[in-house]
Amino acid sequence: MSLLLSEALKYKDLDGMMKPTIHVDEFASKMGDDDDIVVLSFFVRSKEAANDLISWFEKGYDFVMDADCSPGEISPGRFLVYVELRRRSRVPEHIEQMLDDLASLTEFEPKDWSMDYERKTYPWSKETFAELVPLSPAQYRKEKETDLNEMRVAAGIPPVQIHKPTRELRQLQAAAGI
Repeated sequence: MSLLLSEALKYKDLDGMMKPTIHVDEFASKMGDDDDIVVLSFFVRSKEAANDLISWFEKGYDFVMDADCSPGEISPGRFLVYVELRRRSRVPEHIEQMLDDLASLTEFEPKDWSMDYERKTYPWSKETFAELVPLSPAQYRKEKETDLNEMRVAAGIPPVQIHKPTRELRQLQAAAGI
């Protein structure tokens, strides 16, 4: 007599186990600088389901740099699963693909999901994500460092030059007439 050992997620295994909200950039990246990495987080209702989901993200997508679980419960019976992706223009499509695939594991379709970004909730769409979330390291630095400079000015502290132009950049700008 042999026993069948199956550790992979099956159809609707996470039904009732997730909250249909993607939290974006609420946590710092452990794989690199925040300007280079988008951190997504998902609420999951058990440690075992969180571990299964981590394995699913890491083994199923070559664009997922890392996935991990909160070290402890966020609230009773609730854990966070973190997913790190490179901050690039294809991130909205990658997230859409993950949500399409999650429909086979959960009761949620992509249209059922929302995203939390900068303490506001929005219905999920690739377009909304691309409009709100910086999709390149340079765009991230520009947006975040501009905010910091506004705070510096309000506090009476001189602003810091965000981008120091290199010789090559000045040459390109001169050639382009900028």
